[in-house]
Amino acid sequence: MAELPDKQIKRLRALIAEAETSLAAAKELLISLVGDDSVSLDKVKDTSMGKVIEGVFDGQTMVGSDGKTYPVPANYASKSKLVQGDILKLTIADDGAFMYKQIGPIPRKQIVGVLNQKDGHYFVDTAEKKYRVLLASVTYFKAKPGDQVSINVPEDDSVNAEWAALEAAL
Repeated sequence: MAELPDKQIKRLRALIAEAETSLAAAKELLISLVGDDSVSLDKVKDTSMGKVIEGVFDGQTMVGSDGKTYPVPANYASKSKLVQGDILKLTIADDGAFMYKQIGPIPRKQIVGVLNQKDGHYFVDTAEKKYRVLLASVTYFKAKPGDQVSINVPEDDSVNAEWAALEAAL
């Protein structure tokens, strides 16, 4: 068998990861619709691993199905390229540790803009609008104000996102 180019291998790995994420999200949705003895329908349940809460990423934090706001580490949000509207699952371990997992990425689109900074906050000017981006992402990509960058935003403009995920510095 001939070796596949690195680009194809990376794409295959990305497709498999997307499929696994989609499958997990579909299972969660099915359980929430039809119910299951081992899962409570309010999406907040106690397990042997701790308490599990599902919620929506708002650009900086997760708003849980219980109405509470939970801090999402900026380095996790940046590394995972979380987009405002993504569905997360938070497991709060018995020792108090927080473990997040993205279970429902929303459809996204990639756009290009210029990175700027004002009052200590970073944002990207695009043809559509301005989007805030996390400092952790800017630091990771070693981007500077004035750099052209690629960002991920919700595909559906009705989400009216204020935040974007930095994809790359160009």
